[in-house]
Amino acid sequence: MRPLILAVLIALGLAAPAFAEPTTITVRALAKDAKFIGTSMGGVEVTLTDVKGKVLAKGRTEGGTGDTDRLMVKPRLRGERLAGEGDAAFTATIDIDKPTLVLLKAEGPARPAGGAVTVSSSAWILPGKSSVGDGWIIEFPGLTIDPTVRFEGQAAVLTANVTLMCGCPLTPGGLWNSDDYEVEAVISAAPLGAPDRRVKLTYAGKPSTFSVTIEDAPGAFSVLLTAYDRKTGNTGVVDFAPIRPPPTLKRDN
Repeated sequence: MRPLILAVLIALGLAAPAFAEPTTITVRALAKDAKFIGTSMGGVEVTLTDVKGKVLAKGRTEGGTGDTDRLMVKPRLRGERLAGEGDAAFTATIDIDKPTLVLLKAEGPARPAGGAVTVSSSAWILPGKSSVGDGWIIEFPGLTIDPTVRFEGQAAVLTANVTLMCGCPLTPGGLWNSDDYEVEAVISAAPLGAPDRRVKLTYAGKPSTFSVTIEDAPGAFSVLLTAYDRKTGNTGVVDFAPIRPPPTLKRDN
């Protein structure tokens, strides 16, 4: 009788469902050649799913960009933490009951509008084995561009604010040297078929600011604006059509 009871208990044990274990995952978005992407840039939208598409967690990176000296100046030693207290991250606790291949999709930064890129990654996660160290770091290549156009009579002053994905500024001779960046624009006039104009924007005396004056600007035109770092290959692109304000009517006295 006892062997039969033991066999039943063993069978029940084998048939018992596995219990999910809370597992904490920390994700950090690191701008290529720069710092973490956090609150100042609107963060990065992070989605974690399993291979079947089930959403395990979703949220946005929040926090600071990190310590410049630790991230950009000091040599990186194996095992040394890059992130400090309050540095940008997204942290979520998921419940899994078996080793799970987790797919990560991250899109950002949220600001400026139109500057986001999408980065994907995947990793095996074990139940109960939470993130250690800096967590899951994903790199975001590229540059952000925030353009403005000011009209002065027939001329148009095109200005671009260009930064790393973390919002880190470009300055002459600085850590991110503005002299290493090429900022150009292709001006396409309306109607279609008119010849394009290529102009170069130069540093305008303020961090991350580049500008050019387009003399005799067309009445209606579009701008394809690009920024390129010759040393790292970081690139940003924005395509837009500025709207020229209507002429001011003179009133008779």
